[in-house]
Amino acid sequence: MFILIVCIGALALGYLMYSRLVERTILPFREPTPAVSVNDGMDYVPMSTWRSHLIELLNIAGTGPIFGALMGAKWGPIVFLWIIGGTILGGAVHDYMSGMMSARNNGASATWLVKKYLHGTSRYPMLVLGIFLLVMVSATFARSAGDLLESITGAPLVIWIAVILGYFMLSAVLPINKVIGRIYPVFGILLITMIVVVIAGLIVGGYTFPSFTLENLHPSGTSYFPDMFITVACGAISGFHATQSPMIARCIKQEKDGRPVFYGAMVVESIIAAMWAAAGLAFYAGTTGLADALAESGAAGVVYDICTTVAGPIGGALAVIGVLICPITSGDTALRSARMMIQDDRESDRSDRKNMVLITLVMFAFVAFLCTLDFSILWNYFSWLNQTLACIMLWTATAFLFETTKKRYTLITTLPALFMTMVTTSFIFHSNLGLNLDDSIALPLGGIMTAIMAVVYLRALFGKNEAPQAA
Repeated sequence: MFILIVCIGALALGYLMYSRLVERTILPFREPTPAVSVNDGMDYVPMSTWRSHLIELLNIAGTGPIFGALMGAKWGPIVFLWIIGGTILGGAVHDYMSGMMSARNNGASATWLVKKYLHGTSRYPMLVLGIFLLVMVSATFARSAGDLLESITGAPLVIWIAVILGYFMLSAVLPINKVIGRIYPVFGILLITMIVVVIAGLIVGGYTFPSFTLENLHPSGTSYFPDMFITVACGAISGFHATQSPMIARCIKQEKDGRPVFYGAMVVESIIAAMWAAAGLAFYAGTTGLADALAESGAAGVVYDICTTVAGPIGGALAVIGVLICPITSGDTALRSARMMIQDDRESDRSDRKNMVLITLVMFAFVAFLCTLDFSILWNYFSWLNQTLACIMLWTATAFLFETTKKRYTLITTLPALFMTMVTTSFIFHSNLGLNLDDSIALPLGGIMTAIMAVVYLRALFGKNEAPQAA
């Protein structure tokens, strides 16, 4: 239990202290925000700080902080270091900068921001990557929720997928304050209550929480670098969040709301991830039992077993509902974000509702097809694409800071950008999803790619005031 308390305390301190330094990079605040200046009643709608925070939390907290944390816990307590450091120095910075860059650009989507600040030929590759990732997210989360509902009820998977996707469609085309703005705050409270119930059940049940160690405890001996940093995404740093922050950047009433809404929501999500990692290790008495359970029942089955065992029938039902909320309330906003991304790129008339519905229907068809694939296949590809987008957005934020603030502040985004460059390039070189090279080759190649980006940054830092350019 001590390790979990330390983790939560460190994350809270990161919000109270480091987030203020990050906020300083964009001062002075600029008003009015897009929510006030545009306010179209559809995507641009002013909302209170607490409501925006809870909606942002539900938007970003898909299956990642639960399923990803459980799969990442197979490496042992070392995963908590990634959750703490990845969040404070990387993930929360990424989310805050994504949201504030959008607020400074009339609520622009992630792909538009990349096009503006990285220039070069980044527009269409980034648009394809962004749309593909969002469609993958929507399908992945719909399938994970459907799998869990099937295991609980015994009803056919196809029925649950149809219900979930029907909700996704409505949520993507209705005004944000009609569905998302009303039910998400309630879901957010329920989500937090759910994990508290699980942890309380483990404590009352006398389960032993893991002691901290730097040892790699993965049962198969899989190296923690770079695999763990790809597996645990949403609980530490996630590119998917860059597609969600602009949605809420269109709803915050003032720029000072950005710190509690964007940085704060990421910290809360990481606390949830830490709790689930601890729950998995405690319930299955270590990494071997957890790995065996994941192999036998999948992540959805593991969640169901933990919830119903430690919390009883009523608490278990509450916990399972909370777990279902995560993927469903991120999958729907993924579809909505994809629609907004295409509208931004095409500079579509926001009042043209027919065009909006048509765009959504086309993507809906792709999501429905991907839902027929196995969850593990979807997750493997989603994870790498997700972290690649995070890397790109951190470099975009660096370019943004070069244009708008003192050069020394660019280190806040550059250091995590360099780390994620190493992670993503090394992974694709060594993984069987990529070139499947030996680590002795893959890691040096990743180091070379990272060194190249470091040189580009240093030239911009010590040269003229221009920002780094995309190739």
